[in-house]
Amino acid sequence: MAIKRRGRDEGNIRSRTRNGKVSWEARLRLADGSRKSLYATTRQEAARLLASALRDRDNGLPIVRDERQTVAAYLAAWLAIVKLTIRPKTWKRYEQYVRLHAMPAIGKVRLAQLTPQHLQTLYAAELDRGVSPSSVNHLHTVLHTALKNAHRTGQAARNVADLVTPPRMAEHDMQVLNREQVRTLLETAQTAGDRHHALYVLALTTGMRQGELLGLHWREVDLDAGVLQVRYTLQRTSGPPAGYIFSEPKTARSRRRIALAQGTVAALLAHRKRQLVERLSLGELWNEQDLVFPNTLGRPMEGGDFRKRLFYPLLRRAGLPPMRFHDLRHTAATLLLLSGINPKVVSETLGHASVAITLDIYSHVLPDMQQQAAAAMDAILGAI
Repeated sequence: MAIKRRGRDEGNIRSRTRNGKVSWEARLRLADGSRKSLYATTRQEAARLLASALRDRDNGLPIVRDERQTVAAYLAAWLAIVKLTIRPKTWKRYEQYVRLHAMPAIGKVRLAQLTPQHLQTLYAAELDRGVSPSSVNHLHTVLHTALKNAHRTGQAARNVADLVTPPRMAEHDMQVLNREQVRTLLETAQTAGDRHHALYVLALTTGMRQGELLGLHWREVDLDAGVLQVRYTLQRTSGPPAGYIFSEPKTARSRRRIALAQGTVAALLAHRKRQLVERLSLGELWNEQDLVFPNTLGRPMEGGDFRKRLFYPLLRRAGLPPMRFHDLRHTAATLLLLSGINPKVVSETLGHASVAITLDIYSHVLPDMQQQAAAAMDAILGAI
């Protein structure tokens, strides 16, 4: 019986001998007429590569360029590329997740042979050794982004992260101050002559993020009109050398205009007068950068240092429970919503991408808002 030969578009497999070692080459014709070679150490592996490549070609998928490329090599190259397109703080987080979590487990796996099971095993192992579900979820996000690029550029036949379900994010319990606690915090800061009293006022009345507060310049504040523009956020860079940059907020919605309450304007006016006195007393030691909330020498204030030396001690002096600085943002949003401010307005003030995000984060406020709506309806119907 005659041996059936492969058709013109079915590819072929042949052996190769170099330096006495036998390897195998699988060749196929691509849709554009060019030829593609895939290499393996055994004929069985070459047949598998050819079958996979033919299937991808016929389905319109890209053919993997380098079957020998490891996940580690690909991720290292990907990190070098994305470093030019994302914020330094984001890149540092990506690099840490890749180096500390992904590389040890899947770095030696060939990118072309990476499977959903590899990722699922990785996530399970991370959870077993005590890594939080939120951190594993973030790891999945980083790998999904990286592998999506590999698929888009033809370095992987598919994004295997699409086929993996990451663990659910752990919800952070936000610590929200009530009205009386807010007054206590601000009065404690004011009584002690805290030079950051206006910062706390602005945080609690606008919900601005810490980086937005520390990156605010006086040129972006119009006290006569009672408004400010959020245009920058202060970001720490890992270096070398380590330092700070003023970067634009992540989204267009974060670059926003915020109307200021009269009490906030008064606090900022007093703060500016105090700052002028500081500048005059320090003379040439003052490094003028037009910052609203600089350190004692006019330079950008380090966020972690500010929290440890100033914010946390203030909470203790005020007799308030421990909380993150970010919880002042949650407090501002919660109090605005409870006061009946339209969620759309609150969303715009906070710089959220949509009002749906605001309502999802502050869903704990909805029952009280519904009670207020029911009471308002009673009042309307009672007047009819």
